[in-house]
Amino acid sequence: MTFRYPLLLAVAVAVGVGLFVAYHLLQRRRAAALAAAGLAPARPRGGRLRRHLPPLLMLGALVLLFLGVARPQATVPVPRASGTVILAFDVSNSMGATDVTPTRLGAAQSTAATFVRSQPDTVDVGVVAFGQGALTTQLPSNDHDSTVAAINRLTVAGGTSLGQAILASLSAIVGQPVSLPDAEAGEPPPDLGYWRSATIVLLTDGEDTGGPDALAAAELAATAGVHIETVGVGTVEGATIEVEGFQMATALNEELLAQVAEATAGSYHRAQDAQSLGGVYDSLDLRITVEDKLVELTGAAVGIALFLLTIGGLLMITWFGRIL
Repeated sequence: MTFRYPLLLAVAVAVGVGLFVAYHLLQRRRAAALAAAGLAPARPRGGRLRRHLPPLLMLGALVLLFLGVARPQATVPVPRASGTVILAFDVSNSMGATDVTPTRLGAAQSTAATFVRSQPDTVDVGVVAFGQGALTTQLPSNDHDSTVAAINRLTVAGGTSLGQAILASLSAIVGQPVSLPDAEAGEPPPDLGYWRSATIVLLTDGEDTGGPDALAAAELAATAGVHIETVGVGTVEGATIEVEGFQMATALNEELLAQVAEATAGSYHRAQDAQSLGGVYDSLDLRITVEDKLVELTGAAVGIALFLLTIGGLLMITWFGRIL
C-alpha cells in the first residue's frame, strides 16, 4: 500500500496515538477522581470490554478518517479483455442487398461500430475491406474512434474473394505481407509466429467469386493460432440486386463460411438481422488477462470509518443512554 500524501499519513498516526493516549489518561484521571471521593467506578455488565469498546470504536473511526486524507492506494490485479480483433467486411455488390435492413453492409457497419465503442483500450481493433481484392483500411489500434470512422466509410463495389480477405487480415495482425505458399513448387508455409489472442471476424454473405483458396488461407491462419469467426450476413432465401443495369440474384452461402470457421476452431454465425448481428459480437471469445492497476482506497477507509462511528454510537446509546 502507498499513500499519495505520506506527510498526512504521519499526521494521521500522530493523531491516532494522541487520541488513544488522551483516552487512557482520561480514564486514569476519572478513576483517580472517583477514588479520592471514596467512590468505586461503575462496573457495567460485561466488564472492561463493554466500558471501553464503544469509545474505542469511535476513536478508531476518527483515525481512519484522518488516514483517508492521506489518500491510500494499492495495486490490485484487475481482469480485462485484451487481444486483437480484425473486422473484415465484404464490400462486394451483393452486400448492397436489402434482405437485411437497411442493407447487408449497412447492418454490419452499425453493429460493428457499437462493438468497437464498447471495447476497453486493451483490445486493438482493425478493419479490412474486401471485394475481389482486399485493403486494410485501419491497422489494429486502440484508437477506437478512428476504427469506427473507417467502418463508416465503407461502400459496396465489385466481386468477392474470401481468401484475399483472410490473407489481408493476417497481414494486419502480423505486421507484414502474407501470401499462400506455392504448393506445386513445394514451398513451405510462411512462419507467422503464434497469435492466440487474435481473432478475425469475417462479415460476408459467403459468395466467393475468385482469388486465393479460402480454405487454404484459413488453414494458414490456424497454424498461426488465429481464430476466424465467420458471420453470414443475409438470408438463405436471398435477394435481387441491380449491378450496372443487370439484375442478379444473391443468397447466403453458409457451407463455405462454416468450413472456414471450422478450420481455425472458430464458429459460424448466421445474422439475418441487426439484432442477431449484435449477438455475434457478444459471443466473441476475447482473451482475458490480468493487469495490475493502482486503485485508491480513500472511499473504503471513509466507509469503514462511518460504519465504526455508527456502531460505536449505537452501542453508547444502548448501553449508557448517551453518546459521550
